[in-house]
Amino acid sequence: MPTISIILPSYNEEENIRRAAERLTAVLRPEGVTWELVFVNDGSKDETWNRIREVAAEDPHVTGVSFSRNFGKEAAIMAGLACAKGDCCVVMDCDLQHPPETVVEMLHKWQEGYEVVEGVKRSRGKESKLHGLMAGSFYKIMSAATKIDMSRASDFKLMDRKAVNAILSLPEKNAFFRALSSWVGFKTATVEFDVRDREAGTSKWSSLSLTRYAFRNISSFSSAPLQFVTAFGIITLLLAVVMGIQTLVKYFSGKAVEGFTTVILLILLIGSMLMLSLGIIGYYLARIYEEMKNRPRYLISEMISSRDA
Repeated sequence: MPTISIILPSYNEEENIRRAAERLTAVLRPEGVTWELVFVNDGSKDETWNRIREVAAEDPHVTGVSFSRNFGKEAAIMAGLACAKGDCCVVMDCDLQHPPETVVEMLHKWQEGYEVVEGVKRSRGKESKLHGLMAGSFYKIMSAATKIDMSRASDFKLMDRKAVNAILSLPEKNAFFRALSSWVGFKTATVEFDVRDREAGTSKWSSLSLTRYAFRNISSFSSAPLQFVTAFGIITLLLAVVMGIQTLVKYFSGKAVEGFTTVILLILLIGSMLMLSLGIIGYYLARIYEEMKNRPRYLISEMISSRDA
């Protein structure tokens, strides 16, 4: 009998732990599979870990992993995959915005022979216009940089054990799971779903945290921003050539060289480009520095193993 592991990163989700366990158990029980629910407590400040412990004491299918502090969603996903015992693994949010019923569709696709089953968003649910604009811009940049269509991408997906092992074998510490799961390849299918409203609690993502998340993941998976530095250099060179020709023409024609305002604007423009370019390069150097330190992606302070998986 195949085993399916459900990875549920959890940060301040005390109200959703039991809901998620009950809903997933209800949809998986009729499928004739063995399952485990891997809740990863990402340094929550509320009672999330206590709720996980309570549910694990009642349900032998539940595994609990608790970080020593908050390491971020990507680290929580990787920890869940590393601890999972299943023949296939599903990554989903424990706030139930990813419909548990879609897991069954993914499971059927896997049983048909697909090794990666991507959950793609049919609709994005309720979100602010600013959030939607930022998310759309981020995915357009990522799609262009990675040559992978990520316009409707999500962390909600099923992966065969081969794909899971391939991702876990990658040495980088700053991993972008959403892109890596597409990068590893394997036989892939898609399942559409509608993003649901949260059943309890509020989103832990602010516009600032989403912006940081976007920059971190773009830099960890793509070198495209570094190409902007080259583009800035070409623009500056073209401006210099044009201004140089203009200056020489006026010089040889005997006209006084004017344009103090132009000089000031050029200095400001070139200075801004230089500072922005240095900022981009510095950001990548910081990422290299973090990788070279070779610190672990996360530290686990406590674990609860499932008794039936």
